[in-house]
Amino acid sequence: MIKTLARPGVLGAAVALALAGCAQMGAQQTPAAPAAAATPAAAPAPAWKQGMPASMANSTLAPLAGKMTVTPADQIPVNRIKLPPGFKVEVWATGLPGGRAIAAGDNGKYYVGTRGIGRVYEVTDAGGARTVRTVVDKLNQPAGVAYRNGALYVMAIDKVLRFDGIATNANAQPVDMTAAFKLPKEQHHNWKYIAFGPDGKLYVPFGAPCNICELPSNEYAQIRRYNPDGSGMEVVATGVRNSVGFDWHPQTKELWFSNHGRDWMGDDTPNDTVHRMRATGLNHGFPHCHEGKIADPDVKKSNACGGVEPPVALMGPHAASMGVTFYTGTMFPPEYRGVLFNARKGSWNRTKKIGYDVVMVKATADGKNAQVVPFMTGFMNEADQSFWGRPAYLLQMKDGSLLVSDEQLGAIYRVSYGS
Repeated sequence: MIKTLARPGVLGAAVALALAGCAQMGAQQTPAAPAAAATPAAAPAPAWKQGMPASMANSTLAPLAGKMTVTPADQIPVNRIKLPPGFKVEVWATGLPGGRAIAAGDNGKYYVGTRGIGRVYEVTDAGGARTVRTVVDKLNQPAGVAYRNGALYVMAIDKVLRFDGIATNANAQPVDMTAAFKLPKEQHHNWKYIAFGPDGKLYVPFGAPCNICELPSNEYAQIRRYNPDGSGMEVVATGVRNSVGFDWHPQTKELWFSNHGRDWMGDDTPNDTVHRMRATGLNHGFPHCHEGKIADPDVKKSNACGGVEPPVALMGPHAASMGVTFYTGTMFPPEYRGVLFNARKGSWNRTKKIGYDVVMVKATADGKNAQVVPFMTGFMNEADQSFWGRPAYLLQMKDGSLLVSDEQLGAIYRVSYGS
């Protein structure tokens, strides 16, 4: 195991020093009354509460904690998962607490990023069984993993590492590329999904460092692309609050990406969205406009939605639209070819939960006539609002089957069709 230590936290404490002098006083002088103790400053609200209106101050809604321990395969209720006729699902790998995005490597290797647990895993597929090891740990939310030309790229909030030849050398030492990528300092929404595009560039999103705010600088709420060495940075999309998944259309080669809408605007507003990048440099609305048509009530601007690129599809309010993958295989029936699969991890900022599934976005190549259709359900019980799994990312395998990561249980499922 290669361990990279996290950057130490900056510890600060405000200490009040009271200096008292003993003056020679006359006997008649009355001693000064002791100073009243200062009222301690209130602790700042957690980042996820930012933007909460006073009318919702008593809300019990809060982010849902993940299970950061290993879940054995026999404790995963995979039989509850529902798929269209002819499809089947199995537990393909487990023992990956917090596992999210999956990148395919060489020699049967797959690499899986995480957030809170700070690890990157390597899954080795030996055909009948999979084994898991930790490549690196103690990083600051290393959600981004990508593989190109024998090298694994890992991107955390404050670090970029490259592991050359890792598929054949388990002890490959990381090359630190952080300086070249000039990462912005804010942490909120800056865990990353990364992938190499058809142009050979590395695409990286930088989320807004808030729920809703005027951006502190022009480094945030955007998608960038870089040369593999971190040079040649270009901003290709702006006004993107928090994209954590994208893929390229198999015909047009245009980038399509998911985006999380803001919180604390009520149960039904705004929707998470899927967008098509028909050109570089387009504004997708944040912070002034949501869904291409809803002006923000807190961060106001005249003609807030003027010139904003509308989304292809609305993915449900607060649904946590995560990984997206265009299906290009031949295992699934022909009508699935070209469909965009989207994992919706599931809501927390809503009194009635939504998501906890994988859906299909069926649209024309130019993004018209989009329909959102259920594909993989059963992770949540509608009746009592309980859930046991949270689908997060997808990867099409060479045989045309589909891998689906479950961040809640640290598992990966394989969806196949036919015998």
